[in-house]
Amino acid sequence: MKDVLKKPDSFFSVFERKGGPDLASTHYCPGCGHGNIHKLIAEALEDLEIADRTVFVSPVGCSVFGYYYFKTGNVQSAHGRAPAVATGIKRALPHSIVISYQGDGDLAAIGGNEILQAANRGESLTVIFVNNAIYGMTGGQMAPTTLIDQKTTTTPYGRSVENEGNPMLVAELLSVLKSPVYIERCTLEDTKNIMKARKAIRKALQNQIDNKGFSLIEILSPCPTGWKLEPVDARQWLIDNMVKVFPPGVYKNDADRPARPIKPRPVLTAAQINKALGHEDKGKSAAAKIPPGFGTHELICAGFGGQGVLLLGQLLTKSGMYEHKHVSWLPSYGPEMRGGTANCHVVVSGHRIGTPYVTEPTLLVAMNQPSLEKFAPIVRPDGMIVYDSSFVRDVNLPAGIRAVPVPFSALANEKLDNPRVANIIAAGAVIGLTGIVQADTMRALIRELPKKQLIEPNLKALDVGLKSVEHIASPTTV
Repeated sequence: MKDVLKKPDSFFSVFERKGGPDLASTHYCPGCGHGNIHKLIAEALEDLEIADRTVFVSPVGCSVFGYYYFKTGNVQSAHGRAPAVATGIKRALPHSIVISYQGDGDLAAIGGNEILQAANRGESLTVIFVNNAIYGMTGGQMAPTTLIDQKTTTTPYGRSVENEGNPMLVAELLSVLKSPVYIERCTLEDTKNIMKARKAIRKALQNQIDNKGFSLIEILSPCPTGWKLEPVDARQWLIDNMVKVFPPGVYKNDADRPARPIKPRPVLTAAQINKALGHEDKGKSAAAKIPPGFGTHELICAGFGGQGVLLLGQLLTKSGMYEHKHVSWLPSYGPEMRGGTANCHVVVSGHRIGTPYVTEPTLLVAMNQPSLEKFAPIVRPDGMIVYDSSFVRDVNLPAGIRAVPVPFSALANEKLDNPRVANIIAAGAVIGLTGIVQADTMRALIRELPKKQLIEPNLKALDVGLKSVEHIASPTTV
């Protein structure tokens, strides 16, 4: 049998998630070190036979696009929060292999406390820390690892000790903690050192396989674009400058540390969570168990900021939780909460939820024309769209989509003289059309609102929404 030289199976052969005309190449700049590091990780996952149980956690910055390339579980996290997210995944799935992949602007800046606490707890994680001494993706600003006298867009005269302090030495800092098992700094300056990085990454992953604890590999990587150098010159700059400030080497290696037993952590049921939150008596009309045959509802609620679409999603989600169903709620909004765009993803299911992100909604609630135009193309062919016909005039939907026009805003004005309850009318319409939760459950939830003056108007709005769809035996098919 001949050896076949090809990309590891843990790395996508074609990068369809990246998009664009060239799906065979990464998006990284020429000379960037991320490609080298990706290759080393992918080969290790393949050789150690752990790709199928690996979860790759990537925050913002150049590392954010790890999900383009790695054929593993992928979770994106907020800026600097990858160690916290990785901790949650590892504790929920202790037999998984979790990799936190971070740059210096992420790990050492806003994520400084996150990485410090995860290391101090000795979480059984593998952290790959890419140090290129700059914020590479967002314009080349100073990072915590930027060198003294190095010029960036935010240090145009060079970093100084007096003004910005010294570069942060992450490997040295974490190595003084008792809990980490292995910390090493490597470089990508030449083939010899790339092979050292290869060995270090494998050791860090093996430590996690053996459940020994926390491992971090810091890798000095060139950033030709951020440094404003040609790729070959950037490699030399790394050798001449970074290596002197960040000496490569093993900073901690507790090789004899015994493997820790994996202790299963208790997984609370929905009923136990409700009881812990003091909600065990809420939603008295709901059955104690999920109704037989209850499937999965995946919703996107969308509109302008200020229309209450996030609250609409929260009410549906919390009502589902009161009924002991599996739920998730994921908000998204523009830079201006009020007046900007806003939407949320809601999943209410009779089964465990794999992801809170809804890619093919079974139901779209569109409170305005832009929301309809943005999300209608991704609704499932057998799905439903409920839209505010007070504002949405141009309805051109794919064949087979069930469309239900309800004038949420007009009803709020005409029947209740209160335009602010249009979202609650929408909630009533959704319940009436889908049975996603019971109306009495949401009524109990509304009665908990902290502003007592809002309870009665919202209860009336819910009833208006329920009545608005009573006549719809079968929604219109466009």
